[in-house]
Amino acid sequence: MRKFIPLLCLIAILLITVRSTAQNNTTTQQRPNVLLILVDDLKPTLGTYGDTIAISPNIDQLAAEGIKFNYAYANQAVCAPSRYNLLLGSRSTSTGFYGFGKQFRDLYPDAVTLPQHFKNNGYQVESMGKVFHIGHGNTNDDASWSIPHHKDKVIEYLLPESTNRQLTREEAFFENTRMFYKDLPKNKQLPRGAAWEMPDVVDDAYADGRVANHAIDRLRVLSHQPNQPFFMALGFARPHLPFSVPKKYWDMYDPDDLPMPKYKKAPKDAPAWAVKRRGEISQFTPVPEDEDVYSDELTRNLIHGYYASVSYMDAQLGRVMAELKRLGLDKNTIVVLWGDHGWHLGDHGSWTKHTNYEQAMRIPILFKVPEIVSAGSSTNQLIETVDIYPTLVDLAGLEMPAAPQPLDGRSMRAVLDGSSSTIKDHIYHSYPKGGYMGQAIRTARYRLVAWSSLKDSAAEVVYELYDYQEDPLEKVNIYKKNTKVAKRLKAILASYPEAAAPVKR
Repeated sequence: MRKFIPLLCLIAILLITVRSTAQNNTTTQQRPNVLLILVDDLKPTLGTYGDTIAISPNIDQLAAEGIKFNYAYANQAVCAPSRYNLLLGSRSTSTGFYGFGKQFRDLYPDAVTLPQHFKNNGYQVESMGKVFHIGHGNTNDDASWSIPHHKDKVIEYLLPESTNRQLTREEAFFENTRMFYKDLPKNKQLPRGAAWEMPDVVDDAYADGRVANHAIDRLRVLSHQPNQPFFMALGFARPHLPFSVPKKYWDMYDPDDLPMPKYKKAPKDAPAWAVKRRGEISQFTPVPEDEDVYSDELTRNLIHGYYASVSYMDAQLGRVMAELKRLGLDKNTIVVLWGDHGWHLGDHGSWTKHTNYEQAMRIPILFKVPEIVSAGSSTNQLIETVDIYPTLVDLAGLEMPAAPQPLDGRSMRAVLDGSSSTIKDHIYHSYPKGGYMGQAIRTARYRLVAWSSLKDSAAEVVYELYDYQEDPLEKVNIYKKNTKVAKRLKAILASYPEAAAPVKR
């Protein structure tokens, strides 16, 4: 009998090993895939957010299948730091990344990015299009991905007359041309490219169409690996300037129907530096470089280009979503749509982003989570960009990493599954401008902005306060008139750590 004992033990060990392997495979197989869709410069100009002019059927459908956050906000209205906010899970006020030209691993060499955390937990992690901000001295983060990032253009022209076949200012910025050609003329000495073009071409003549093609190709490959969960970061460039999209998307809109700015003045009693003037928009023709007031014709053309670009991007997103469904991957894939920040379309006389105002800060955030989120639902729970990191980690059943960078967000899973309607009653965002650090608290009704001098710590703090129930267009700074609300919001702001100084390039 004794000679059979080792054999029985061996059989038992094999059975335990097989069972354990099967359980591990089942766990891996049951882990949800993640499709994180990043859209450059996208404010809530979408049908699902109540914009009656916008033609965005595919994003509207995504909202109909998931949950919409009605009050979603960026942590900073600048491309590179906003993407660091998302992918590091850290506010700019925690890291000091407020601008361009500084790699996050210079400060946090062992940082664990959101996609990297999924990679460390057995996911196939891929990216394509604009995910990290590549340009202005910033580059991709290779450690975040399982395979090399698939890059494409942000600044792109097809018509010779748009550039006169010359390297333009913004092309040089986004291609990091100065990293390779040190003797390149200064930015102002390069020609400006067109603010828009509309050739009669197919969709993949431009980057977003090609990026969608690549995403579809990769989904087809990944669909043949059912036991391998994936995390795909898909970044669309439009509606970032220039508004270069096929003519058919311009033709979707009657220029006379487009919404013109409702209030073009700076808020009364607001500090002068708080309002955006010139900057990025003046890098393009025919925008005047030395004027702040644009003609109605130019204003309408720019607004037309923005809406056309949203519809073009929406069509590319729709193609990817259709393929996800055709492959049967939609049943086990979390889909998140995120705009990196808002965009001024002439309100306050401002264009592009780079402010602490509502049009620059408010963004769309949608979640589609099979078997957890009720289709077609919406929530008034406030959410900020940094909340996406912990929410996705929570939904995937992972633990938060022991990361060296600050992890500032909170998981919204309880809102997504309906077990809670309120997790926090405000969000926090910032933007430094004019030698001041602007830190803001946004509740469902109010926003308080505190402007502190970056040069003189003893200088008086300048405040702004807006009531979005009474003044949705931010016409008047009521800080001195509503001391009760101001005091309450100042106390909330004081509970946050002192904002990190801007990291030097």
